[in-house]
Amino acid sequence: MKKIIILICVLFVGISTEAQKKKKNAKLILEVDGVCGMCKKRIEKAALKTKGVKFASWNVQSHELMVIIDERKTNEVKVCENLANAGHDTKKAKASKEAYDALHECCKYRNGEVIEEHQKKQ
Repeated sequence: MKKIIILICVLFVGISTEAQKKKKNAKLILEVDGVCGMCKKRIEKAALKTKGVKFASWNVQSHELMVIIDERKTNEVKVCENLANAGHDTKKAKASKEAYDALHECCKYRNGEVIEEHQKKQ
């Protein structure tokens, strides 16, 4: 009986320790492909649609998306999957051909001519 009580206590300590590792406000920086202000709006909107994402801001020049998430509700992979579904590539998830093709012509970040055109404007 004593061994069972000790075993139960050890299990509860292990479970509570695991739960404490997940943060309510964890900051992630993700590299997301895109080229313009329209991409910025779409990327931020897709990130914010992910349950557990509290804040999202994408920088057009650096291609860095800074997100604040509740790790108890979401994770980096889920955020990247939503971005890919919106048509934008990340290191963890690539946009499908259909999602990429649905982007506006000026947002085709895989096209070298589009990238050059945006660089000329800057």
